[in-house]
Amino acid sequence: MRRILALALAALPVLLLAQPAHSAPDGTLTPTSATVLVGDAIGFSYTTPLPNAKNWVGLYSDPGNGPVNEQYVGPSTKWVYTAAASGTGSLPSAGLTAGRYILYFLRDDGYAWAAPPVTVQLVATTQPRFVSTAFDLRNAKVGTAYSATVGGLVVGNTTGLTFRKTSGPAWVAVAANGTVSGTPTATGIAPVGIRATNASGLTADTVARVEVQASVLVPTLKVLSWNLWHGGTQVGGYREKQLRFLLEQDVDAVGIQENEGSAAQQLAQALGWSYHQNSDIAVLSRYPITATGPVVAGSAIAATINLGSRSVKLWSAHLGYTPYGPYDACFGRMSTSQLLNREAQSGRTQQITSIITAMQADLTASSSVPVLLVGDFNAPSHLDWTGGNSRCGYGAVAWPTSTAPQNAGLTDSFRQANPNPATAPGNTWSPVFKTYTGGYGYDSHAGEPEPQDRIDFIHYRGPLAVQASQTVVEGTPSQTNPGSNAWTSDHAAVLTTFRVS
Repeated sequence: MRRILALALAALPVLLLAQPAHSAPDGTLTPTSATVLVGDAIGFSYTTPLPNAKNWVGLYSDPGNGPVNEQYVGPSTKWVYTAAASGTGSLPSAGLTAGRYILYFLRDDGYAWAAPPVTVQLVATTQPRFVSTAFDLRNAKVGTAYSATVGGLVVGNTTGLTFRKTSGPAWVAVAANGTVSGTPTATGIAPVGIRATNASGLTADTVARVEVQASVLVPTLKVLSWNLWHGGTQVGGYREKQLRFLLEQDVDAVGIQENEGSAAQQLAQALGWSYHQNSDIAVLSRYPITATGPVVAGSAIAATINLGSRSVKLWSAHLGYTPYGPYDACFGRMSTSQLLNREAQSGRTQQITSIITAMQADLTASSSVPVLLVGDFNAPSHLDWTGGNSRCGYGAVAWPTSTAPQNAGLTDSFRQANPNPATAPGNTWSPVFKTYTGGYGYDSHAGEPEPQDRIDFIHYRGPLAVQASQTVVEGTPSQTNPGSNAWTSDHAAVLTTFRVS
């Protein structure tokens, strides 16, 4: 679910008017230094033959949501106006995480380049550390060459970082760039001690575990549905927290919503995983993505994941968020027929219909290639709003976004594992928002308890067996100070463990 947020000054607004054709960038942009310590100013100089009071320089993470094609993708991290024909400027780096960033010099409050973009590297001043002190890498198989990486899993001062093996079985090697490789000789868990050392001689240690299988590479598949909440950017240190969560939960495949341009790409590059994304939704996988598509514009994408002995097809979906059914029910006291009409008005009914239609070939082939439909549906389930489980005084409500997958032969994995909605509600909206803050036409209810509901799902069809399914949140998220939360989303995630047949 996407909250209606006021635009902050740090994010330049999207221009809704048509922009003129872009001319070639004819100015210059030069960083004062290509490497900047976190906390220091990012200095630059610039020139342009077309000075304008609304020319500006913006800082974007790399990879990120910068205007790579001279069009808006997402908000800048920091920005400043640069009105003169030439001059110098600076942007603060306080609060940013170490990593690679891109400076863009842009024209007239728009996204046409005034100069070619340039990169800068923010370097942390803290000691390096692995995002987790112990975690699992992808599985291996006896007698088959293996490769994974830990090279992107160190934060802090990573200048000149190199890796080496400190312990583990003889078949495993750890390269200086963090690649873990070899050909396993026996089944079982292979713990590999790894040390990272930066240019200053400071070190960090971890244990990476490799589970070696005899025949079936991935006998158990852990699938996550995760709305990132604007990519995670509402919470301090979000990328490190996201990486730690994925590793420590031992997740294999993720359907992402609110990708914020490139969150999946950044996570995949750090983890050494595969990804498929658009600006809002993504599929992230520990195992190789071998094909992508179809796409349902504005609501779903799909990717085929190779698990070794078989493949699975994972669809990630994000449906419209307004109007919102639980508000219409709990605040608006609408009739059941009105609720269903409002679902159609929201676009969700047509979206789920279009997704199921696009999935037909995959559903037909699901006996050999299991298919998963995961995502933030922004609507409850008819399996929760039942005659025996009253919600806001309502009995059974046939929410279309849950009846359509069921009618297509898909199974709600959470409700299969937890059949009683009264004792296991599985609410995913919202661990952060416990008090309603207004909007959606119900401002008079601000300050009342936020209606809690299960609006994120993992549906499946094919030769998979549900072993467990639960909602996942870390810590106790705060609504008043979300920036300090351990949990980087405003949704609970859904995690289902499948046995692969």
